[in-house]
Amino acid sequence: MSRVGRLPIPIPDGVQVDVDGSTVTVKGPKGQLVRDVHPDLRVRVEDGTLRVERPSDERHHRALHGLTRTLLANMVQGVTQGYEKTLILQGVGYRAAKQGSKLVLSLGYSHPVEFEPPAGIEIDVPQPNTVVVRGIDKELVGNVAATIRSKRPLSRYRYADGPRGIHYADERISLKPVKSGK
Repeated sequence: MSRVGRLPIPIPDGVQVDVDGSTVTVKGPKGQLVRDVHPDLRVRVEDGTLRVERPSDERHHRALHGLTRTLLANMVQGVTQGYEKTLILQGVGYRAAKQGSKLVLSLGYSHPVEFEPPAGIEIDVPQPNTVVVRGIDKELVGNVAATIRSKRPLSRYRYADGPRGIHYADERISLKPVKSGK
């Protein structure tokens, strides 16, 4: 049996979980999330916990068991605490600003890069070189942060002022040596 899949998901106070066939709806203080699970798996709510059960020990069912349990646990955590990713803009003249709900990035191009966040995502700019992406859907927060990061990927070379580009705040940066000619 899957070690992750067999763990029950505790449902905190203020969170309501509804299971309708293969559709799971989680409502909490921060919002509501809906996800369709694989029809072979069974999701049950009992004694203030959420459990995922699989029909057999086939490889396919074992893989889906742990995945589904983790996705549902992320939904419960999202509607109670939410998720957040912090991006750092590093380089001379690289900065971010908000115009209404839009994010405007100056990344060394001849034009500013504008980014409109999707519904359910909040973008904050606490400092000119820091962007914080917040939301209740972990997958969507990660995708939006990756999209912003892709506007100017981090250069791995050592420059006098350090690497240039956008990186995650908790990312470990491995730098290459500077190119040198003889």
